[in-house]
Amino acid sequence: MLIVGAKGFAKEVLEILYQLKMLKDVAFFDDISNDLPEKLYNQFDILRNIEDVVYYFKTVSDQFTLGIGNPGLRKKMYDKFVRMGGVLTSTISPLASVGHFGNQIEDGCNIITGTVIDNSVLIGKGCLLNTNSTIGHDTTLGAFVEICPGAVISGNVTIGSYSFIGSNSIILPNIKLGSNVAVSAGSVVSKNFPDNCLLAGIPAIIKKNFHHLNFKQCL
Repeated sequence: MLIVGAKGFAKEVLEILYQLKMLKDVAFFDDISNDLPEKLYNQFDILRNIEDVVYYFKTVSDQFTLGIGNPGLRKKMYDKFVRMGGVLTSTISPLASVGHFGNQIEDGCNIITGTVIDNSVLIGKGCLLNTNSTIGHDTTLGAFVEICPGAVISGNVTIGSYSFIGSNSIILPNIKLGSNVAVSAGSVVSKNFPDNCLLAGIPAIIKKNFHHLNFKQCL
């Protein structure tokens, strides 16, 4: 398994692979940082260029998972690594609580230790559900949605693709959020909102409108 990224969140993904006893042939990719060792934790190779990735996919494994945050950046890296022959793969912690009825988790999701997912939940491709987040029953998450630590998504909620739900925020029941919506940490969302906006406050209101997918979006 190739983990895209070698810092921060990538280390959390590594812990999931340890929990799953899937450390064989794990490697990381980082072509930006210049302060990394040759091997992470003196054990795992860090690939530095596209040629090494293509060789890894052909000779070791074509599976990769996203070890980075930010919905737009995750989508960008997904497109890049699929073009190189990779297959986006989910990493789901066995220490997450996932309901046994009516759930659908699409390819490439990262579900971290302590996450709670109720029944009848649809989680789109490439989503990131971070530590101690909660996804209520009958909720739908679009592709590449990021749910930060401690966020609570109540039942019957719909969140559009590329949205970002900040730490310890709460989305109340029966809410619909559009695509590319960012919710600031600690906010409480109590009504529906359209695409391409930044929300903050209790109750949350629109603080800013986006005109396109914000690849640098990070709260």
